[in-house]
Amino acid sequence: MSELIFSLKTELRRGTLTLAVLSQLQTPQYGYSLAQRLEENNVTIDQSTLYPLLRRLEKQELLTSEWDTTESRPRKYYLLSELGQEVFKQLKEEWHNTSMQLNSML
Repeated sequence: MSELIFSLKTELRRGTLTLAVLSQLQTPQYGYSLAQRLEENNVTIDQSTLYPLLRRLEKQELLTSEWDTTESRPRKYYLLSELGQEVFKQLKEEWHNTSMQLNSML
């Protein structure tokens, strides 16, 4: 039973991670800083999940990225693109509607 619950929780969480990541990229973030910001909001994300998600969102043109090489360790910063901002706005609205509908049923 606990394996089933774990599987269902993972499935539920998977759909919300994209929204959580998009919400934190209103300002430029590199991978580690993004993971920290998510964790501060009680959203933990493994690096093996975060970086593929960032690459996928960038490929979908929802993010832009830029390398900062001014420090000793180069960092790739991610930021919502114009399309990403529009998609985030619509997903956020969908989240609010879905949450209200589910809350009324639960």
